[in-house]
Amino acid sequence: MIRFVLVSARIALRALDRNRLRTGLTMLGVVIGVAAVIAMVALGSGARGSVETSLKSAGTNIIQVSAGNYTRGGESMNIASGLGAATTLSPEDAEAIRQIGGVQAVAAGVRNRAWAKAAHRQFFTQVRGVEAPLAAIHGWEWLGGRFGDAADAAVIGRAAARELFGEGFDPVGEPLTIGDRRFVVSGYFRTNDSDMDETVFVPLAAGQSMLKVRHLHTITVAIEQAGEASRIAAAITDLLHERHSRGRQSASTGGLGGNQLPGVGAGTVDDFTVKTQAAANVTKGLYTSVAAFALANMPKLDEVTLQEMSSTLSRAGSTMTALLGSIAAISLVVGGIGIMNIMLVSVTERTKEIGIRLAVGARRRDVLVQFLVEAMVMSLIGGAVGVAIGLVTAESLTAMLDWPTEVSLATVASAFGIAALVGIVFGYYPARRASRLDPIAALRYE
Repeated sequence: MIRFVLVSARIALRALDRNRLRTGLTMLGVVIGVAAVIAMVALGSGARGSVETSLKSAGTNIIQVSAGNYTRGGESMNIASGLGAATTLSPEDAEAIRQIGGVQAVAAGVRNRAWAKAAHRQFFTQVRGVEAPLAAIHGWEWLGGRFGDAADAAVIGRAAARELFGEGFDPVGEPLTIGDRRFVVSGYFRTNDSDMDETVFVPLAAGQSMLKVRHLHTITVAIEQAGEASRIAAAITDLLHERHSRGRQSASTGGLGGNQLPGVGAGTVDDFTVKTQAAANVTKGLYTSVAAFALANMPKLDEVTLQEMSSTLSRAGSTMTALLGSIAAISLVVGGIGIMNIMLVSVTERTKEIGIRLAVGARRRDVLVQFLVEAMVMSLIGGAVGVAIGLVTAESLTAMLDWPTEVSLATVASAFGIAALVGIVFGYYPARRASRLDPIAALRYE
């Protein structure tokens, strides 16, 4: 049977080769249909991946711990926490947070604003000393290089790279001066956070050295499950409250004649701020009192936000799937009708040939398989060309319009499978008609 199918395929190729223009026009419908499916699936998958990256970058699974507190003496004040005199977070705090169950990664950091200079350009921006896990926590898309192990390695956002080195220039390996310290750019990245995109990042030790501090300004925490953000944020708050209370009690009774330090005792306001990123996104730009009121009335904001995002993604995915299915059905039905039409013409033109085959001993099943294989060969060739065009189209959209695309092996395999199915479904009727011809009438056909 396999040998017969291979022989039928060779006969089909010869038959198609005799009418190249007609064959090409017939396959055009399948080519367009498959190319449309590949390109649209690539766009849909790329868009879905981009949304997932954006959600990760937006921080539904991120908790931000900052030195200092917005609240002082019961009054809400719009001050910058974590800068200046706030020295309440330590590397030991970061290590303690790492031990909390459900915490996936922790990145300690310090920050300041400074002039960054490269070649003939300079840019006044935020400079942050951080630990390498910060990139994975925020889901940075690396455009070149990575976090380096060297003490003088620096990574920069795409906007900072543009300001310092110009549009389209690869800054990896280029020297960079911050204050009086020299660094070498080891990587640059793209992110949806415009602030990070303009920031220069150096190793934590280098950042602390430049600021001449040992304490931390921020501790960024990634959790394993975004729905657990509120619970883990509360656990971090309890942990730091206990650690800092012990430290203040120790300081108040040791070396100061027993005088209690300000801010020590029952009801003391915490000297740090713990906020889930979902809450930070919603309250961004609001007055502190308004933000506090909003958060007080939405204690599970991170969970609600995650559910809403998941629901939105699910609806968008269903809509995209329906759209792709409609496009594929319309395009491939048109291509299939073209194949059926040309195969019916081919059966009519080759009536005498069919009669001769039946007269010399060919079975009706053999004729059926031969014409069915011919239709499948036509659709598979069209499918292969369509896949190639679809891949080129997807790459072109990415290159020219910066649209994210993603093509999987399963998509390509499905495209070939659909093309073969089109050949079988729309080639069956002409093949069946050919197999049912009367040999005597076929031999007399002119």
